[in-house]
Amino acid sequence: METPTVRWRRLLPRTPARWAAAVAVLAVLVGGGTWTAVADDGPPAVQREDRMLRPGGVEIDTSYFTAGGSGKRPAVLIGHGFGGSKNDVRAQAEKLAADGYAVLTWSARGFGKSGGAISLNDPEGEVKDVSGLIDWLAGRPEVELDKKGDPRVGLTGASYGGAVSLLAAGYDQRVDAIAPVITYWNLADALFPDGVFKMLWAGIFVTSGGGCEKFEKKLCEMYERVAVSGKPDAAATELLTERSPSAVADRIKVPSLLVQGQSDSLFPLGHADAMQKAISANGAPVSVDWISGGHDGGDSETARVEGRVGSWFDRYLKEETGTDTGPAFRVTRTGGIDSTDGAALKRGASSDTYPGLRSGGREIPLRATGGGGASAGTGTGSETGTGTGTGSETGTGTETGSGTATKSTGSAETFRNPAGAVPPAISAVPGVGGGLSQLSSLGVGLSLDFPGQFGRFESAPLATPVHVTGTPTVRVNVKEAAGQDAVLFGKVYDVSPDGRQQVLPSQLVAPYRITPDQQGKPIELALPAVDHEFDAGHRMRLVFSATDLGYASPAEPATYTVTADGPLTVPTAPAVATAAATLPWWTWGLPAAALVIAAGLLITARRRTATPAPDPALTDVPLQITGLSKKYAKSVDRYAVRELSFRVEKGQVLGLLGPNGAGKTTTLRMLMGLITPDEGEIRVFGQAIRPGAPVLSRVGAFVEGAGFLPHLSGRANLDLYWQATGRPAEDAHIEEALEIAGLGDALARAVRTYSQGMRQRLAIAQAMLGMPDLLILDEPTNGLDPPQIREMRDVMIRYAAGGRTVIVSSHLLSEVEQSCTHLVVMDRGRLVQAGPVAEITGSGDMILVTVAESVSEPLAEKVASLPGIGSAVRTDDGRGLLVRLDGATASRLVADLVRLDVPVTGVGPHRRLEDAFLTLISGGAA
Repeated sequence: METPTVRWRRLLPRTPARWAAAVAVLAVLVGGGTWTAVADDGPPAVQREDRMLRPGGVEIDTSYFTAGGSGKRPAVLIGHGFGGSKNDVRAQAEKLAADGYAVLTWSARGFGKSGGAISLNDPEGEVKDVSGLIDWLAGRPEVELDKKGDPRVGLTGASYGGAVSLLAAGYDQRVDAIAPVITYWNLADALFPDGVFKMLWAGIFVTSGGGCEKFEKKLCEMYERVAVSGKPDAAATELLTERSPSAVADRIKVPSLLVQGQSDSLFPLGHADAMQKAISANGAPVSVDWISGGHDGGDSETARVEGRVGSWFDRYLKEETGTDTGPAFRVTRTGGIDSTDGAALKRGASSDTYPGLRSGGREIPLRATGGGGASAGTGTGSETGTGTGTGSETGTGTETGSGTATKSTGSAETFRNPAGAVPPAISAVPGVGGGLSQLSSLGVGLSLDFPGQFGRFESAPLATPVHVTGTPTVRVNVKEAAGQDAVLFGKVYDVSPDGRQQVLPSQLVAPYRITPDQQGKPIELALPAVDHEFDAGHRMRLVFSATDLGYASPAEPATYTVTADGPLTVPTAPAVATAAATLPWWTWGLPAAALVIAAGLLITARRRTATPAPDPALTDVPLQITGLSKKYAKSVDRYAVRELSFRVEKGQVLGLLGPNGAGKTTTLRMLMGLITPDEGEIRVFGQAIRPGAPVLSRVGAFVEGAGFLPHLSGRANLDLYWQATGRPAEDAHIEEALEIAGLGDALARAVRTYSQGMRQRLAIAQAMLGMPDLLILDEPTNGLDPPQIREMRDVMIRYAAGGRTVIVSSHLLSEVEQSCTHLVVMDRGRLVQAGPVAEITGSGDMILVTVAESVSEPLAEKVASLPGIGSAVRTDDGRGLLVRLDGATASRLVADLVRLDVPVTGVGPHRRLEDAFLTLISGGAA
């Protein structure tokens, strides 16, 4: 499981002196957007503007990210995946903004808060929206321009967002560089490969989009027509093709980094190959990167990919010619297990030139085995191929020495397509197969072929290892007994020496529709493109199945005969070199670690013996912080936290508030034992906190970016996490945590189908496993919409209701006011005020007036104009007024309200938390 990335975000400027600037920015953005600082502790601070734009006539929800500095900078647009929203790419946007880019994210039509219907990247829809967003960027004063109206701009995004990056480059000549990730070149080829309907993925597409009614009408009609018939028609193919990057292949002429997934039955590697050929033919620089994961799951290599995308833009947008953009071709290879942690070992292999999918072909002779149906025909012959050793096998001939290959024909298999095409064979299962496919080289796989429904051809044991990189091919002769279309699915298995285990590399299969005019004569079929090593002694098993779970096969029964008309040709890409394996860390690390440990023991022996003893008086106190101080790194007199003291009792929901730089992050890190204070102490249930202190097992923590395996269900992810702790299963209290989190039936679904709110609740449930007595939540409502925020509030309140304690750090002041019982307000490392929320908000010059009937806007304006009244605004429910006194007294206010015939039912002091907060951190002058 990927290590969670800890990010601490805040709303407010670092110092009171910057409040005036913030207020000015807010004034400028009224009606157009909102401003939020989303910086980490260290500079540069990243600001975000949220606003609705109408670039193509439809309201589009956008976020704009910039960091400090007044200089001009290139811009980057980041698109999201299908079924997602702009919130999914926020972390990448912040990183690029901190690296000196102006970054714009948006929710595509029909997704998030954007309007419109989903039209699958229609040039007159989503692509036109992108051009409008580029227009908007051209008007930003901080964005670098190539000429008036033409910003220096790059596009990136995964899947749906990757396709619109390619399309924008074809339709808008202002685009300067692109980096599409795991996306398609031709959507018709993706969903209707070789005229076979990829029904499972198509259904997932429609479902994740919110249902057919969320799509443009003609797309919905097209999907329903094809789904019913089980066969794409010419109109469907034309409709999807015209909305694909391939439609503008000759117009994409910008530097392109193409990242494609090996574990991807939706958009396989052939799509990136087609992109590379077209774009490089236009004269543009192109690099291709095959990552381990993909749409079927697996390792998405997020950090490495985002780093490479950043370097690509540094080179072609910032024009930093010394930037290393990586090789022309790179592939991640998986093989073996790290004995230290059980993780699959990954190494990169690369080439200075792109090898394509058929480089270095090696011919492997085959014979029919009769494993799936009836065998027909035998033959003998000889083959001369690469490698060493000799051997003979009926129907395949002999492999010796090196040179060219020859093989007799006549090796045939006959099998049936069952009525209704059920039960179907299984290859890739979206959301499940990918997690297994990346371990295929370890002998782990998921595949199933039913007897009588497939034909099988097999090689002799390999004399030497063969590393396949690209698309294997084979010449076959296919016949369908009734003269109808033959629909077949081809795949190449890696079979163990004893024949008992077969692995399907990357769980991939290639579909074929072979029409009557193609039957009865040799045709060449391309198998799935993979990167996989077949060990010496293993066999290659070529299988043609009549059915596959992911595709629509003919409902009518049919009989197929397939004859192998030549060897299996596998590409070996000899120019691709695998990086040398690094030495296991323990070969050099253990001796060095021993020295470090010995020195540490000598230095810290006295300190360890001086660890404070437990304080019996605090046994029932969840948290007490006393005189806590921590200086900035390499600073003598600058403090991140200084002389901080406060106490938290059982059953409290404590809100930790403060502007940027207040010290909240540092305090929480010390509380969780991640860093050590310079002075003072932290006690949790009477135990002094040190890194790794046993009492930390009573503390649960949620930070943004919890890592989940997307192909597993929510329940499976929680079970796996708890197993990793090594604690007894009965101590997890998983049912209690789930009841509080309120995920319901969603627990049985794959996490990849979860909304942002569901992921947040799953992460909180993970933090609650074991029902820790002290729960720490950092920004638990980040990225959630109002209903989801309300649900998260209820989760926190329910958890504390059982006598446990919650500490929540959040920038949503109104939410803190509603969910927290107590507050700790910090500013510049020091405690400003601590106490119940009611005490902090219930003082000052803000008066709440409740009335018996709805307050009209004219009445509110009349009250605001009274002498000594600073302002008067209606409450959200319209049955009250929030009145700020500016010289008048409460009694004078009441008299004036009576004179105005206002039916007053109550008057009392009131301040919103925002008002109190501003007053506190500004030293009393809000």
